[in-house]
Amino acid sequence: MSDKAGRMVPAWAGKLLWPGVALGLLLLYNLVWTDGFFSLEWREGHLFGAMIDVLKNGSLVMLLSLGMTLVIATGGVDLSVGAVMAISGAVAAGLIEQGSLPLWAVLAAALGVCLLAGMFSGLLVAVLRIQPLVATLVLMVAGRGMAMLITEGRRITVHRAYPSYDQFVYIGNGFLLYLPLAATIVAIAAAATILLTRKTALGLFIEAVGDNDVASRYAGINAAAVKFAVYSLSGLFAAVAGLIYTSNIRTADPSKTGLFLELDAIMAVVIGGTALTGGRFYLLGSLLGALLIQTLTTTMLMHGLSTDQALVPKAIMVVAVCLLQSAEFRRRFGRAMGPIRAILGRRAAA
Repeated sequence: MSDKAGRMVPAWAGKLLWPGVALGLLLLYNLVWTDGFFSLEWREGHLFGAMIDVLKNGSLVMLLSLGMTLVIATGGVDLSVGAVMAISGAVAAGLIEQGSLPLWAVLAAALGVCLLAGMFSGLLVAVLRIQPLVATLVLMVAGRGMAMLITEGRRITVHRAYPSYDQFVYIGNGFLLYLPLAATIVAIAAAATILLTRKTALGLFIEAVGDNDVASRYAGINAAAVKFAVYSLSGLFAAVAGLIYTSNIRTADPSKTGLFLELDAIMAVVIGGTALTGGRFYLLGSLLGALLIQTLTTTMLMHGLSTDQALVPKAIMVVAVCLLQSAEFRRRFGRAMGPIRAILGRRAAA
């Protein structure tokens, strides 16, 4: 491809290329070697199957990756999203257990508490100028402790006897238009985030702050307000993910909810083409990265591997996609393959 043709390709399309290739190859592998992966079953008016499970289970990392993308684009990172998920589930299950509030009030309370948690991280990073890694590590540890305090150190199971049981369980287990409601929530959140960052100046401000914090301030951008906003949004997305997870398993487990999902979210962002150094970000790429991670996890589980064992091929996949996205690596790889192609060409000519 010529330089002129390369410049005609949008940057976001280029960033989607290699994650898309990896996902396509993985789906091709499943088509040949994974029995039943593409099988769909119509039951009780809904679609069921492995691909539906990918959408449903992948919704958690997709939601987390939306907020994580914005945070990383400012040059930061949010290690607290898993703990915030635990807080969200603990608040919701605890209030449902009491049975004195309608569901909308329960959801508002959970979202509000987690929004405050995200604002706390934003305050530490944007106002007090604490390193994002340290600031969010504080909430990562303290947040899970808060969830333990809310649940009094126990797992809260949402029983059928509770007034809001059916409505709450529907969030993580219901269907809308034949697809999981969780996938619809992700679509709405993604569309809203894309509109907010691409149809307003917020996206430009985020990229400017990530490229050069000092220069953005001299240009008149309130860098502190931008960072505060993205950490707050990250907390809000984590809250929604926590509600979906708790609703799905019908239990608030403060020690397990969201555990290590912050790492999956960071991997999804990196796979999607957003650099950890900040600057340009690609929300669609992050969603594709999250979908790729969940597809690989589902594939490993269908082949009898445990979740812990699936971490190894997941790490290999992340490294491979990141290398393919590197223009320098592709250039060196092409140069190394040059002699091999020449030999093959001479043999074919002979």
